[in-house]
Amino acid sequence: MWYIGAMMFKSLALFAVLLAVSQAYVPASGQTTNPSGANRRTLPLAGSSSAVPQTAGSPTVKTECNGGPCEDQQPRVIVTLPAPAPALWSWHDRVLWAACVVLAIVGYVGIMLALSALKKIERQTSSAETAAAAAADSAQAALLHAQAIVDSERPWLLITVEPSLSIENSFTVMATNRGRTPATIVATAERIEIAIDETHLPGTPEYGEPGAPRVPIILLPGESTAIKSFCRDEAKGICESEERFKRVEKWEEKIFIYGNVIYRDLIAPRDKQTHETAWCCWYIHGRQKSGLVIAGPPDYNLHT
Repeated sequence: MWYIGAMMFKSLALFAVLLAVSQAYVPASGQTTNPSGANRRTLPLAGSSSAVPQTAGSPTVKTECNGGPCEDQQPRVIVTLPAPAPALWSWHDRVLWAACVVLAIVGYVGIMLALSALKKIERQTSSAETAAAAAADSAQAALLHAQAIVDSERPWLLITVEPSLSIENSFTVMATNRGRTPATIVATAERIEIAIDETHLPGTPEYGEPGAPRVPIILLPGESTAIKSFCRDEAKGICESEERFKRVEKWEEKIFIYGNVIYRDLIAPRDKQTHETAWCCWYIHGRQKSGLVIAGPPDYNLHT
């Protein structure tokens, strides 16, 4: 926009110069023009050596010769000259005027071209911004699609509870690879908490220090491994007193067993971020039979 302002200022300056040139020619000094357009010049009287001053009180001038009027007194003659012809422009003035006109035209054309160029640039900029926004949206969609493909191909460890076939009232927490690529278990952690119900558990699970398995565990798609085992006989040892164990028997309090499994995609780079599966189970203590089911708040059953 500063370019357009400069061009408009230049055009105004050129028009001001033209106006000044057109009004520069005035009549020459020493000439006066009467209302009829002719120049008047007063000539002195012939034969008289001096002019008699005229007073303000007498409209006419009287001249006396030896106390009487002079017979050879000459009247005053006023000669009216025709108005002089207007002066013609010199070649220098004509060239200057023509140059000013040409510069004014060039300035006007330059302003129009500049405005047209700015409009084209504005349209091109708008089109480029629209294309860039569309490209960004396409790239984001492609990234989400690629991430969805990666997530569908990665391993996913899911937690289930299975009863023991050899020990009565005994249960095993199993981790199964439901993904499409092998998974390597990096570490596991578990904890037992006694609370009235799920709402009385800590808002954020506290697993403690995770421990790495003694032997590397690699799960192919569809394979499972035991994470935690629990039986009826362990319930009494968890309770701090006999009274609390009775409250567990009456379901006034519940035993929650929860933990997490940290694993990595076997075909991914080793420095890639690991994944985590959190799990939580509720131990149900009956008179003769016991059970272990998946329970707990959503934060205790997450998959990343």
